[in-house]
Amino acid sequence: MLVEKAVALSYPMAQGKDLVWLEMRPSEAGRYVIVRRRPDGSVGDVLPPGFAARTLAHEYGGLAHTVFGDTVFFSNFSDQRLYRIDPGGEPQLLTPAPAEPMSERYADQAVSPDGRWVVCVRERHTSSGVVNEIAAISADGTDDPKSLFGGHDFYSAPRLSPGGDRLAWLSWDHPNMPWDSTELWEAPLGPDLTLGKPRLVAGGPQESVTQPRYSPSGRLFFISDRSGWWNLYADDPGGPLPVAPQASEFSGPDWVFGQSSYTFLDDGSLVALWAADGLDRMGVMAPGDNSFTPVETGFSVIHSIRPFGDGVVAIGAGAAQAPAVVTIAVPGGETEVIRRSRELTVSPDLISQPRAIEFPTEGGLTAHALFYAPHNPDYRGPEGELPPLIVISHGGPTSATSSALNLGIQFWTSRGIGVVDVNYGGSTGYGREYRSRLNGTWGVVDVDDCINAARYLANSGEADEKRLVIRGGSAGGYTTLCALTFRDAFACGGSHFGVADAGALATDTHKFEARYLDNLIGPWPQARALYEQRSPIFHTDLLNTPLILFQGLEDKVVPPAQAQMMADALDQKGVPYAYLAYEGEQHGFRKAQNIKRTAEAELYFYGRILGFDPADDLPEVDIRNAGAIAER
Repeated sequence: MLVEKAVALSYPMAQGKDLVWLEMRPSEAGRYVIVRRRPDGSVGDVLPPGFAARTLAHEYGGLAHTVFGDTVFFSNFSDQRLYRIDPGGEPQLLTPAPAEPMSERYADQAVSPDGRWVVCVRERHTSSGVVNEIAAISADGTDDPKSLFGGHDFYSAPRLSPGGDRLAWLSWDHPNMPWDSTELWEAPLGPDLTLGKPRLVAGGPQESVTQPRYSPSGRLFFISDRSGWWNLYADDPGGPLPVAPQASEFSGPDWVFGQSSYTFLDDGSLVALWAADGLDRMGVMAPGDNSFTPVETGFSVIHSIRPFGDGVVAIGAGAAQAPAVVTIAVPGGETEVIRRSRELTVSPDLISQPRAIEFPTEGGLTAHALFYAPHNPDYRGPEGELPPLIVISHGGPTSATSSALNLGIQFWTSRGIGVVDVNYGGSTGYGREYRSRLNGTWGVVDVDDCINAARYLANSGEADEKRLVIRGGSAGGYTTLCALTFRDAFACGGSHFGVADAGALATDTHKFEARYLDNLIGPWPQARALYEQRSPIFHTDLLNTPLILFQGLEDKVVPPAQAQMMADALDQKGVPYAYLAYEGEQHGFRKAQNIKRTAEAELYFYGRILGFDPADDLPEVDIRNAGAIAER
């Protein structure tokens, strides 16, 4: 069920009375397809075979398509060039061939009101480095692309006013990430695409601004964390004006292009989402009001809202509801499911419901997590025996876990294994102060919080303290490797494309993250000694815990050499381990056979190490140094 008839859904938007969204299909080797639903309910692919809407700008990509009238504009994955496709037509190229294949990338598109130009982020990979800028692309391909604004290290969210006479955008520079410090700019835009003098609207060294967009009346809105929380603001001659401020987060970190957690309806009403107590809330504010009226939807997770009719289209999910493209009426909250990410054939009785927990951690502080107890109504564990517990360390690390139905978690809980998904210090959703806990302490605070989450549940009698497991991907893999190397709290672990050498990550990664670790650990190379102190690969003499490693061989974010180094070290020490590497996979696995193989291999490995026989008929995994398992 992890892959069968499953798709990942993102970026829904309205095209008149039609709805358009993006599907990532593991069954098609991870192809991203734009899909359209007509008012009569008929659904069909917009893109023909051989095309996929996915951008590699910033490597992580994000918003790669937009709509204008009946036309869809998109960045094509195989060549990274910009195309348009009209009803009944074939994709039409809009951008010239770059000097080197895939060396020019386009993202975060917005179409001018007259339909003549597509304004977007353009990323150019040159022999002297990577250049990011705001560019305008002719919507019919007849004119050469025009550079509108450049000079900063990064750009995102170019947005046009309703009249097309003003352009707003975000920029930031190394060593900052967009959740550290960004600037919101606005400039007059002439009909010949000449920019007037830019004006700094908001932002600065200790302020993160995100999601600028214009209301139907032409007023510029945005989200800023200047209060300590990502809240809504409106541009005002006297300075940014707070819009219904509260101790809640109205946005998440800009890892990818195109977040949309608020929007405007045709009558000027503002519909917004915010996170509180681990749940997403929705509200609507009529023009002239100063507070939100709650919109009850029945979803605990909502994102990517766009206007549609008298309400919005969004991605909605819940603890027992797989993500789906949904329409939500405003203010009544009535919903219609347009497209489910999967058709669940499992009884809701099998689903383990998450429980938000707050637990004590180092320094007299508390941290947060979602706990999923083992749950399967047809089975129970042996009398007097506590269940194993898997601690999940999420990626990012500037990110957060979600309460949306995750069959990857239910895979474990339905087999009698508890899961705690930890929002360690540094996670988003709890304000800037909580998010800043990881500054200078990556590899310490996250590890402390993961261990303390496990201890809290073991001390509460909900987990076996001798059968604790930690697993994570990317940055979560780093936390996993640190916990297994520097601490002695877990019986085994699983690293999915995890960081073993933080220094190598600082010197061998893409531009977007090239200075990310300056804040998390310290500036490179000045803090080289600290990097080595925090990097598991330099302390393999301390590593005596069994480990399974998974890696995509085309990963540009965490290069495969890091996993290989860790495997070599485990081999030399005689520690039981397994290493599965996948051809054709990048940062995260998208192919159905690899997703399935990874889950089965991890279960097989944990069964061997923890001493239980999985009920599943699993393919064997080549565990090196397996003879040492019995000695443990």
